Amino acid sequence: MTIFIRTGDSTVKRHTLPIVAATAALLLTACGASEGGAGGSGNDASSTTADDAQSRAPSPSASSADQNAPVFAPPSDVDTVVQRDPTGNATKDAVLRDVAYSTQARLEAFAKGDGRTAHMNRYFAAQALTYWTQRVAKIWKDGLTVTDHYRFFDFAVTDVLNAKTATARYCEDQTTAYSKQIKTGKILRTKPSDNDFILITLQAAKNSHGDWQVTQQNWKKGNAACVPG
Repeated sequence: MTIFIRTGDSTVKRHTLPIVAATAALLLTACGASEGGAGGSGNDASSTTADDAQSRAPSPSASSADQNAPVFAPPSDVDTVVQRDPTGNATKDAVLRDVAYSTQARLEAFAKGDGRTAHMNRYFAAQALTYWTQRVAKIWKDGLTVTDHYRFFDFAVTDVLNAKTATARYCEDQTTAYSKQIKTGKILRTKPSDNDFILITLQAAKNSHGDWQVTQQNWKKGNAACVPG
């Protein structure tokens, strides 16, 4: 079964649904870019120009299972779908839950122009938090924000060490995610390609509050593991 979270119009819904083919969008980068890392090496893979962008926000409960689940309230023109499968392992499921929340935190940060929102501080730390804070500031300085449809899928934990640190991955589809000029509202549309599908790999650490925070991120566009078909 798949945990499917859709955010938009200031609501959050969670259902269990069958796995569906992934062909939407996710972080905020208007289709295009290559590879890089946040808090690691390389350049960003979720930005806003024909290469850049991202965002997220605070919340009540999204389901009875997650009493501390944040409620995401992106702008009305930003629609997000996050799809992940429970593993049956409590630690791995906790890691994937918070990693999934981190994708929403970044999207909200880019939409608000604030890389230090409560959600960014909750789900990011160390080099990754510093990196995204700087990226959000640069994108807004360039007069850009994010818009349209974002999708995150195929979440998996690849390793857990001493129940305190973990490595994980997920895919992002940016085929219908774009940058938008803040002043004019003009959407910078790009032609979809395999490079709109991005493999995100990351490191996460469990903090004293029990949250798993992303500390490093790397990505590669056009990765076969994420490109459909």
